[in-house]
Amino acid sequence: MQYTKLGQSELNVSRVCLGCMGFGDAAHGQHSWTLDEEASRSVIRRALELGVNFFDTAIVYQNGTSEQYLGRALKDFARREDVVVATKFPVRTQEEIDAGVSGQEHIRRMLDRSLQNLGMDHVDLYICHMWDYRTPLEEIMEGLNNAVRAGKARYIGISNCFAWQLCKANELARREGFAPFVSVQGHYNLIFREEEREMIPYCREEGIAVTPYSALAGGRLSKLPGETSKRLERDEYARGKYDATAAQDARIIERVAELARFHDVTMTEIALAWLMGKGAIPVAGATKLSHVEGAARAAELTLTDEENAYLEACYTPHALVGVMAQNTRETANQPQVWSSNTPKV
Repeated sequence: MQYTKLGQSELNVSRVCLGCMGFGDAAHGQHSWTLDEEASRSVIRRALELGVNFFDTAIVYQNGTSEQYLGRALKDFARREDVVVATKFPVRTQEEIDAGVSGQEHIRRMLDRSLQNLGMDHVDLYICHMWDYRTPLEEIMEGLNNAVRAGKARYIGISNCFAWQLCKANELARREGFAPFVSVQGHYNLIFREEEREMIPYCREEGIAVTPYSALAGGRLSKLPGETSKRLERDEYARGKYDATAAQDARIIERVAELARFHDVTMTEIALAWLMGKGAIPVAGATKLSHVEGAARAAELTLTDEENAYLEACYTPHALVGVMAQNTRETANQPQVWSSNTPKV
C-alpha cells in the first residue's frame, strides 16, 4: 500500500480510504443492503491486512451503527494511533432550530455522540456532511474550531459543497484564526466529473485534499453490463443519481471493462487508479472481501496518459444530482432523506 499526506495536514493516509456506508444494521436507517456486524468486521480486518489505514463513516449511516461497527472492529484489530478515522455530521434539524440549538452546540452534540458510537476520545478528521444553509457559517466554523481546540478532532473537512463555499469558509477561518478545512469529499468518478470545473482546480491551488465519494458510482464502474448486486437492485438513492444518464455513461463503463481486460485486473482497479492519477484519495465502499482487495490493488496501478484520455473521451456534461441538487437555499426548509436519518441527541 502507498501512503500520502492528507492535504496540508500531518495525517499520513493510505491512497484509498475504506468507505463505511455499507456497514450497519439494515433494519435501522436509509439502506436495506448494508452488512451486519460480523460481515463488516471481516471487510475491515481485510482492509487493515492490506495496509488500508483510512476509514470514513458518518453518524447518519444506519442510525450510528456504522460508527459502532467500525469502532469495535478497529479496537479489536488495530492500534488507535495506526489508523485515521473520519466521520461526518449532518445539518441542524428543524427541531433543533425551533429549540434554539446553535450551530456550535449542534456540532458538540453530534461529535460527542459519534465518539460514543466509535468508542474513541477523538476522531482524526471531522467532516461537515453538507453545506448548512440555515446555520450561520460563523457558528459552524467556530463549533468545528472548538472541537479541534478540545482535542476531539485533529482536523476538519467538508463534503457536498461548491468551490465558492469552501473558499468562503476557509477565508473566514483564516480571518478568525479558526481551523480550516483540509479536505473536501465530493461526488467525483469517471461518469460524474463536474467537480473538475471549479473544485478540483481550487483544491490543487490551495493544497486541499480531494477524497471523492461514489468513487465507483455505486458499483456501476465495477460491473459489466448485466451484472447486478443487492445494492444495485435496492439503492434507490444511487439509482436516482445514475439511471437517467445510464445510456451515455455506458460507453465509459465499456472502456473501463476494456482496459481491465487489457491489464488483467478488475474494473474497480481501473476506475480507482484513474481517480488516484488525478491526485485524489478515493473513498471506496466494500461489501465483499474482493471489493476491498481490488481497491487496495488499485493503489499499485498507474494508467498511461493515453489510457486516461481514452477513459475520459466519451464524457458529456451532467446535471447536478444527489445531495448537491437537493440541498439548496430554496429547498433548505423541506424534509430530506438526511434529515429523517439524523439521530436525536
